Amino acid sequence: MEDRLLADCRARLGFDLLANTWNAVVIYALADGPRRPRELRAVIGGISAKVLTETLRRLEGHALVTRHVHAESPPRVEYALTDLGVTLLEPITALGRWSAEHGDAYAAAQGWADPD
Repeated sequence: MEDRLLADCRARLGFDLLANTWNAVVIYALADGPRRPRELRAVIGGISAKVLTETLRRLEGHALVTRHVHAESPPRVEYALTDLGVTLLEPITALGRWSAEHGDAYAAAQGWADPD
């Protein structure tokens, strides 16, 4: 591995993005199209409204998600992936596959696995 990967480089952008637990989860939850915050919380599970809002704002700030406010009363808000956000679905899916295939071994190495 090149030393440059460990220094300040573009590859670290992706690593930093995935370092936040909820970023990849929210991106993946938007894979099928726009969703309202309430729908996202139902699909994701275990995420508070506050943390979801913070995550959506962060992803919007990184140009990975768009926020659309419908001109209705009361206003309806939906979030969707941008074209840039869609490009993250493949690596996030690959990481999910890795987790499904190797998660038990990783958990055991961390001492998280339940003894049989």
